[in-house]
Parts: sequence; structure tokens; C-alpha cells
Amino acid sequence: MKSNIGELRRLNDAELSKQLDEFYQELFNLRFQRASGQVKNMNRFTEVRRQIARIKTLQRERELAGVIVKKGAA
Repeated sequence: MKSNIGELRRLNDAELSKQLDEFYQELFNLRFQRASGQVKNMNRFTEVRRQIARIKTLQRERELAGVIVKKGAA
């Protein structure tokens, strides 16, 4: 799994979306494990949530960069 912001920046939009889906699925599974008392590493919650935030930040940066380019061209 990608953990460094630099590594995430090298991914295209489709790969970022795929990573985001995988992290959301992992977070979902962790929540079920916590409810049943089977979680081995509670720190993984924080790691996964931060990864989700990183990916969403990159997606927003790219979205805003596209808007700025379009406004500059118009």
C-alpha cells in the first residue's frame, strides 16, 4: 500500500480512486472487527483515516488545478 504522499502523487486519478475505495473497505472491516473485539492493531484506524484524508486532499488539489487552468484559458 502507498503510504508516502509522493508515491500517491505519482498515481493517476483512477488509481487514486481505487486506493480510496480499498481504504474505505479496510476501515469498514476494522470497524466490524472492533465491534466483535478482534482488532489486533488499534493504530491501524488512525493510519487508514489519514491515508483517506491524503487521497481526498490530492483529489481536491487536482480538481482545483483543473478549474484554475480552465479559467485561465477562458
